[in-house]
Amino acid sequence: MLEFLDMGGYAFYVWTSYSFALILLGGVVLWSALQSRKVRVSTIRRAQQRKRKS
Repeated sequence: MLEFLDMGGYAFYVWTSYSFALILLGGVVLWSALQSRKVRVSTIRRAQQRKRKS
């Protein structure tokens, strides 16, 4: 198990790369969720405004 975690002496590079990729992917997921919510709220508001005008 320790050999796997050591990654043949490249552990720092490998685990840093994995961490960086995970943080970036998490950021993309979070940003996408926030943008999706923003679009849904905007769409609902526009629909409500159109309803009020009619």
